[in-house]
Amino acid sequence: MKKIVIGSKNSDKVKEMRRILSSLPTEILSLADFGDLPDAVEDGLTFEANALIKARFFCNQTGLACLADDSGLEVDVLGGLPGVHSARFAGYHADDATNNQKLLDELKRVGVSESAADYRCALAFVDTDGTELLTEGRIDGKIKIVPQGNGGFGYDPYFYIDERRTMAQLSTDDKNSISHRGKALKEMVLQLKKKFS
Repeated sequence: MKKIVIGSKNSDKVKEMRRILSSLPTEILSLADFGDLPDAVEDGLTFEANALIKARFFCNQTGLACLADDSGLEVDVLGGLPGVHSARFAGYHADDATNNQKLLDELKRVGVSESAADYRCALAFVDTDGTELLTEGRIDGKIKIVPQGNGGFGYDPYFYIDERRTMAQLSTDDKNSISHRGKALKEMVLQLKKKFS
């Protein structure tokens, strides 16, 4: 059976991706299955560039096909920030709480309590035979300074998909059906099914 490693050390993201990839005739592994691997240097200027950097790097590190994403939040009033720096908005080793606090601080700094925003995801598949595939997903919404919900991760409690619900209030299946990552993964699953058929 074909093995694919998910090129992420974020266990929440791996869980989310595994769920959608379960229909593929593959064994899905995570980086945790390979011990203490180094981090890929995500120095690309776009989500697509960083996704490819990670997929190529971990394909090389593990000797297996790799699926990696780069995703993040773009807030209109902040000129698209945090963008490709979403996971490191408050510093290289920042966690969700410190990144969210930095987001709130930036909104307060510009004097707003909400802004149009979008979540974007680029997903790259790199195989040992040189195959490279790329898909994208996006969801538009609003960032508000009042969090709601306990689900999801990252900026989900502050990302409103409509006037009353955030990503953090959705079930896993509902989130996967509309999210930026869910859309990119569904498109990737279609491409991989063709490749493996």
